[in-house]
Amino acid sequence: MDWAVQRRYLGLTAAVAALGMTAALSGCGGDGESGDVTLKLVAADYGTGEANKSDKYWDRVARRFEASHPGIKVDVTVLPWTDIDRDVAEMVKNGKAPDIAQIGAYADYAKAGKLYSADQMLSIRTQANFLPVLADAGRVSQVQYGLPFVASTRLLFYNKKLFSQSGLDAPQTWNDIADDATALKQHGVKVPFALPLGQEESQAETLMWLLSGGGGYTDDVGSYDIDSDENIKTFNWLKSNLVDKGLVGPVAPAGLNRAKAFAAFTRGEVGMLNGHPTLMQEAEKQGVDVGMVPLPGIAGPTNSSMGVADWIMGFKQNGHRIELGKFFDFMFDDKNVIDFADTYDMLPVTDTASASMETDPKYKPLWKFLAALPNAEFYPFGKTSWAQASESIKKNIGKAVERGANPESVLERISRESSAAENAE
Repeated sequence: MDWAVQRRYLGLTAAVAALGMTAALSGCGGDGESGDVTLKLVAADYGTGEANKSDKYWDRVARRFEASHPGIKVDVTVLPWTDIDRDVAEMVKNGKAPDIAQIGAYADYAKAGKLYSADQMLSIRTQANFLPVLADAGRVSQVQYGLPFVASTRLLFYNKKLFSQSGLDAPQTWNDIADDATALKQHGVKVPFALPLGQEESQAETLMWLLSGGGGYTDDVGSYDIDSDENIKTFNWLKSNLVDKGLVGPVAPAGLNRAKAFAAFTRGEVGMLNGHPTLMQEAEKQGVDVGMVPLPGIAGPTNSSMGVADWIMGFKQNGHRIELGKFFDFMFDDKNVIDFADTYDMLPVTDTASASMETDPKYKPLWKFLAALPNAEFYPFGKTSWAQASESIKKNIGKAVERGANPESVLERISRESSAAENAE
């Protein structure tokens, strides 16, 4: 652990040196400051109720920032995830873009020329401090526009009590999953392996399995490759070894959404499923003893996990580039980054905040997720076609494992629709 932290700090130091520490640490060049400015910030609500609404976090950050930056005010609006992407799109369409939006995607706005790039706003220190895998995921045509706001990774979860009662060890390979699921079913477990391929968020479950089979959504040059040989083999295996053998519970994967699968796990009804840090906390609150391992692959644990990130960005419309840079430099301070990650059981997006959490015993439950983040694979966020590709996956992927289905034909359809969307960009 110590060497990993030291290496991370050395990497950050080298990156900063390479960029040149003599550059100004506020926004760089260009737009000038002009009297009092109010930054309009629209952010998503990560809370599960009144007690942990995101308004409280943003109010703390905004008030502390205003106290140390006279002449700059921050006006915050927090919206539910169900509305925010649509509402921000409407604001932009009506010529009333916020200065800052913390939402799920940035590529459309970047390609339309509506966003400042990271290097137009951020100090060198702030820009160099993003975890490299997240900085790369925020790029369009090699330029970073999406600033990672918060991240998460996925591991395979298993119910330790159910495994112990069935005499099982944690799975490391696909064959282990199939054998363990068979044993769990024989011992009366209702859902040996939960496979949520319903429309809620099946693009996530799908990517986890594709990665474990050596595939993914795109090829080495970034083009969609959803019907690759590796991906077809993965879904053939899922269908033949889990679904057709009745090891995924009474609800067919196409009809099972993630929220239902997670709720069943917290009730102690599920032997295994792919999960994230928030599920870990919720399950343990309900008395479930949770085991976690890297995603099993064909011959052993996979080297890469699926990562998820949400984004924050600065819009050009109001010309507040310098003020935006000051706010982002303040917001990405370790205190603020860790505060948000800790409140919502998420992962920090910067090197220094990650290193701090990796050495603090308070965050030991998150260490496995933190360890997976540097090698995580993300959705192709930089593609404006990703929204359409994701919808095709959510609508169709569950059909690939239905009785009598041909996984190859379903993957071919998704790949065809995704490539058509990409070619239309």
